[in-house]
Amino acid sequence: MAQIPHYLIDIKEPYEPFSVGEFVKLADEAHCEIVSKGRIPIVCGGTAYYFKHFYYGLPTSPKSNPEVRKLVAQKVKERGLEWAHRELQRVDPLSAEKIHPADRYRLTRALEVYEETGKPLSDFSLPTKAREGVNPLIIGLYRDKDELLERLEERVEEMFNDGLEEEIERLFQMGAKKEWPAMQGIGYREFCIARENPSMGRRDIAHLIVRNSRQYAKRQMTFFKSLPNVNWVHPDEEDKIISLLNRGDNS
Repeated sequence: MAQIPHYLIDIKEPYEPFSVGEFVKLADEAHCEIVSKGRIPIVCGGTAYYFKHFYYGLPTSPKSNPEVRKLVAQKVKERGLEWAHRELQRVDPLSAEKIHPADRYRLTRALEVYEETGKPLSDFSLPTKAREGVNPLIIGLYRDKDELLERLEERVEEMFNDGLEEEIERLFQMGAKKEWPAMQGIGYREFCIARENPSMGRRDIAHLIVRNSRQYAKRQMTFFKSLPNVNWVHPDEEDKIISLLNRGDNS
């Protein structure tokens, strides 16, 4: 980060939601700013849900109604996330299959759409072609399963060694709750689970983070393999990556 300017990092407090609509808007603004400086914007990371909407555009679902949002949020608060996921399975099984049971924002949004329209969120289609002006060079990085698992385990160990537990404790001291958007990410959510299960120790938490990361990586690969024109390379294939980048410069 000291060498290359990063965008859309540290722009929200842990308790503030960040919608995909906000992301696309801010990503577009960052893209224009970077291009105006004669630079090439790089969209990187693993959040396939956000990348999908940046690439294809936003779905045709209705804008959020503040009154309906308040009503649904109150129900979720009173009855819990398990209820919300069961309710979504009842009214919109396709969306329920794609949304993690701990993802409060997306669960609430899906229930909002059904409450507002009487139709499941999955009925509102996402465009199937890249939106106008979006024609990226897409590079997909892959590793075999054993290598990926080994690196995930090493990464989680490094996170603990670099002070993950202390960071979590500071968040709890500032009043963090499991309902906060930031606390639902992998690496944070597991500590909330542990607080409700005192028998869980450091090793149990680390194992859960690795397991959830592995499942998430699998979902990432499923999505990115569905995209057209992805150039798949192993991260160690530096010459191939450089060749792709040079080709992108000339296109």
